[in-house]
Amino acid sequence: MTKPTDMPPPPTILLVEDDPILRAQIKEHLEESNFKVLIAASSRAAYDQLATATPDLVILDLVLPDSSGYEVCEHIRRDPKTKDVPVLVVSARLLPSHRAQAEEAGATAFLPKPYQRRELMKQLRALLPHSPLEITKS
Repeated sequence: MTKPTDMPPPPTILLVEDDPILRAQIKEHLEESNFKVLIAASSRAAYDQLATATPDLVILDLVLPDSSGYEVCEHIRRDPKTKDVPVLVVSARLLPSHRAQAEEAGATAFLPKPYQRRELMKQLRALLPHSPLEITKS
């Protein structure tokens, strides 16, 4: 029988989203699926979080108050510590050029806003296939 202390720590997700309502909603969905969630409401806050922690995945908005999500994604890809961390862009910028620019910046996947919770969970299952957690299908 496995003791709770023998369980691996939950995956850590850095959520970079400036909208407080959407940030709270996504955070709640992630925590309900037992993820550890780090929060950043700006690119500066994201850089600060990345300087002290290496998340298992980053959820990134493209429109931030101090610089673009594209720049944050490029920063993640340039840093040897985070270059392989999956980046899920969640954005209301839906033109093909926005998606292409996100891919060029290094995004791993793209989820359009508004999204359904099941779509977010599907993306997380795909991007974290070796996660020890059971990611809910709802």
